[in-house]
Amino acid sequence: MVNRPSTAELDAMVEEATVDAYGEYEQQAAFHTVISERLAVPFDTVVLGQTVTVRAIDLRPGTQIAAICTHGRHRQAIGILDLPLPNPAPPGAEWIAAYRHWAL
Repeated sequence: MVNRPSTAELDAMVEEATVDAYGEYEQQAAFHTVISERLAVPFDTVVLGQTVTVRAIDLRPGTQIAAICTHGRHRQAIGILDLPLPNPAPPGAEWIAAYRHWAL
C-alpha cells in the first residue's frame, strides 16, 4: 500500500506534473512522463492471484496510462489506476496517487 500523501501534497504534485500542460490530453501525457520517469520499474505485484512483473509505463490509445505487465511469456497492459501495488510500494508510487487524485 502506498503511504498516501496529504491532499495538499497531492495538489502540489498535480501542479508540478501539469504546470506546462493545457487541456486534459496534455495533462495526462504529462502524468505519463512523470510516472515513467519516477516510478521504479521493474517491480512485482499480484494481479488476479498471479504474480506479474511491471516492466514499463505506457500511454495507450484512448489516453490511458497503463502498466505493461509480464507473467512468463504473457504480456498485458493494465490501467495504472487499476493496478494493485505491492507492500511496500516501489519508489515513485506516490505519483500514481497524484494521478488518481487528478483523474478522479
